[in-house]
Amino acid sequence: MTLRSKDFGTPARSDAASVSVTIDGHTISVPAGTSVMRAAAQAGIMIPKLCATDHLEAFGSCRLCLVEISGRKGTPASCTTPVAEGMSVCTNNPRLAALRKGVMELYISDHPLDCLTCPANGDCELQDMAGAVGLRQVRYGFAGDNHLAEAKDTSNPYFQYDPAKCIVCSRCVRACAEVQGTFALNVAGRGFESRIKPGAAPDFMGSECVSCGACVQACPTATLIEKSVVRLGQPEHAVETTCAYCGVGCSLRAEMQGDTVVRMVPSKQGGANAGHSCVKGRFAWGYASHKDRQLQPMIRDQITDPWRVVEWDEAIAHTARRFREVQEKHGPRAIGGITSSRCTNEEIYAVQKMIRAGFGNNNVDTCARVCHSPTGYGLKQTYGTSAGTQDFKSVDKADVIIVMGANPTAGHPVFASRLKRRVRQGAKLVVIDPRAIDLVKSPHVSADYHLQLQPGTNVAMVNALAHVVVTEGLVKTDFVAQRCDPANFRQWADFVAQDRHSPEALENVTGVPAVLVRQAARLYATGGNAAIYYGLGVTEHSQGSTTVMGIANLAMATGNVGRDGVGVNPLRGQNNVQGSCDMGSFPHEFSGYREVKDDAVRALFEVVWGRELDAEPGLRIPNMFDQALHGQYKGMFVHGEDIAQSDPNTNHVTAALEALDFLVVQDLFLNETAAYAHVFLPGTSFLEKDGTFTNAERRINRVRPAMAPRTGWHEWQVAAAIATAMGYPMHWQSGADIMAEIARVTPSFKGVSFDRLDKVGSLQWPVTDQAPDGTPIMHVDGFVRGKGNFVLTEFVPTTEQTSRFFPLILTTGRILSQYNVGAQTRRTDNVAWHPEDVLEIHPHDAELRGIACGDMVSLASRMGATSLRAEITERVPQGVVYTTFHHPVTGANVVTTDNSDWATNCPEYKVTAVQVSIANAVHTLVAE
Repeated sequence: MTLRSKDFGTPARSDAASVSVTIDGHTISVPAGTSVMRAAAQAGIMIPKLCATDHLEAFGSCRLCLVEISGRKGTPASCTTPVAEGMSVCTNNPRLAALRKGVMELYISDHPLDCLTCPANGDCELQDMAGAVGLRQVRYGFAGDNHLAEAKDTSNPYFQYDPAKCIVCSRCVRACAEVQGTFALNVAGRGFESRIKPGAAPDFMGSECVSCGACVQACPTATLIEKSVVRLGQPEHAVETTCAYCGVGCSLRAEMQGDTVVRMVPSKQGGANAGHSCVKGRFAWGYASHKDRQLQPMIRDQITDPWRVVEWDEAIAHTARRFREVQEKHGPRAIGGITSSRCTNEEIYAVQKMIRAGFGNNNVDTCARVCHSPTGYGLKQTYGTSAGTQDFKSVDKADVIIVMGANPTAGHPVFASRLKRRVRQGAKLVVIDPRAIDLVKSPHVSADYHLQLQPGTNVAMVNALAHVVVTEGLVKTDFVAQRCDPANFRQWADFVAQDRHSPEALENVTGVPAVLVRQAARLYATGGNAAIYYGLGVTEHSQGSTTVMGIANLAMATGNVGRDGVGVNPLRGQNNVQGSCDMGSFPHEFSGYREVKDDAVRALFEVVWGRELDAEPGLRIPNMFDQALHGQYKGMFVHGEDIAQSDPNTNHVTAALEALDFLVVQDLFLNETAAYAHVFLPGTSFLEKDGTFTNAERRINRVRPAMAPRTGWHEWQVAAAIATAMGYPMHWQSGADIMAEIARVTPSFKGVSFDRLDKVGSLQWPVTDQAPDGTPIMHVDGFVRGKGNFVLTEFVPTTEQTSRFFPLILTTGRILSQYNVGAQTRRTDNVAWHPEDVLEIHPHDAELRGIACGDMVSLASRMGATSLRAEITERVPQGVVYTTFHHPVTGANVVTTDNSDWATNCPEYKVTAVQVSIANAVHTLVAE
């Protein structure tokens, strides 16, 4: 049974002019530039095709879609022929039928006749087209040269390539180029010798292929097919849901047999991904059924005791009793919790409500504390709202793109494909990063400028760029006059115009030649629509909030806010980190970023929640750890986060966890944090959740359950049960009920409901009476706060400095195949690409230390030391080393420090002074 959606053959066109065309007697009006094939499909007439599909540009190679056009000679391909005013088209007559049947005979004469045992049986376009043209025999026979005995390539863990079934339609090659932008595939040979090849590599696994699955999705036969389909057979129903990995928020179709996932396919209707995906979302969902998954609650009295499996009722009663005991002994503010950016809005809202109303305090925080809390602070100060300004498709209209402190091809690959496509179309690219990420230079995309600054100098760089804009007269004065606070602007302009902020004065600080900074600044200010995309390389610094405000200043000064193609765009790291902030997970804010100290706001929640609420902001995550070590914070609920692996200065974190009287962890697996827990409550995977995620562009997407919770409980039910057992009744019947409450108390979600999302697909907040269909672009007619607020951004060097004992700077990041602390991706075949964290080190620094590629090295800081394998590369500059934190055995955060952003306490992961030596060499930690 096929689950394919209707394919119109070629992409839609958006030309304002329309053309009237008659096809088989049906007159239809379509945008100019539309292909005859698509126009026919829109009229309900499906022309046979093999090389054409509506997510790729027309190619015209299969010759199956031939038509006749009145007044024209021959039989042109309908996929490559655009409509014209008054055109009359015939799609089917005896002549065309004979031509198509002849074409199909040629294809089938060199194709295995194993349809009944083929894994694509029932979902094969070649099979469908043979039926559509009425093919009943092959006159050419099957003798002579053929490709039927060619060996399969099974090197990729997720899909196989069977050249015997290939019809060389080139859809896979085009998908890799047009959709993904990797260009890993090509057609080798000519004529009968044509083959699809993974570049110059011997197989797919050894090639530049990034396993996004675009080629598999494009393939019309079983040539490229998922191994899960080969193993399980064709799916029989599908559930549309949302990916649970990065902040892009791709819409996916879980194609199922019963409650077994057969494959995951990106949805063509996805507002964020438009039918594309990456290796994680497309293939790395097997963790949901991994043997390590915990499905029953467990308790123990001491963390040295073995776990004891219990029923839910006992686990809930035990948890509530222990939390009450801690409060009775140490006070109402002695307990708190952390919400999860991997869970749904509804689950997060339930947990923070449990803490505020059930625990009776505001000791709630979220992992956004350690990633994008500076985004929330900085953009709220400057623009009035704690989120990015654009939707992802806005980049299609950008003329200049700055990528600062982000690595989209690794962290946000589906968006990166869109960005790369725009660069190939001619947009200019500026990369600001200490490391030479793929966007700096790769075979088909390269940056016009790479400002390779020293780690920790972001504010200096932004000030230098602003200096050029102001002193060279590049400010958009009309925009500033109309949209921004004039006094604040004048003060800011005088500040950045000072000589000490010039690129020349700051060249020794940033390490970037002044001439490059000036050229990049001029390009940003004068190159047309200019957009800034930034990531954790901006926020995870001691001046993260300052840099965010500096970026916002720069965008306002150049008028690059409030329309398509521009804006300030934080690339959020986790699937619902935006939602965790929106839902009121910070200790000082309710949902919708409203202060708990505001009496009117608090009164609203008190009416809806039916109890008096604490007016005092609660503890941030670092404060929780410090208070635990001081004996004042004694109980914690950790929801879907592995703080013992993800948070900085691991020794400090684990000491704080050990100091707690009572720790509850809810997660899929017994993670590093669970080693210190007294109660473990099993969580649900995204395949079992019923709720919503909010992605980096403020897009609220439905998460629909493909199966019932394997634990027997939804996570919001667990939070509600704990609160109820502690004396505060929390009752909902469904996730839809929770969203109804969210909409009631959160102005930006006022028009959001499950029913509405099921009808329209997704909505971007704010969804209000004034914007009932959502807000793709923010600040169009004015800033949320009123007038844009320019903020002074004084550069203050980090206190984490190199020394003769720790002469290198460590910075950290992510890799494509792994996600966050790796709890999910390490339990999939993605480990084939990244089986361990490695340390990138410059050849000069490696040579000085006698380090060869592949050596085990010691990485030591003032905080601690760990060991990992060295990779010698010029991606990092001399004096800088880089690693990831996906594997707990590495424990990269053992070496990171307690330094944090001055405004939000976001840790300074990106700057740690270290020493690197051969692992068996003696290295003594020195107190400085």
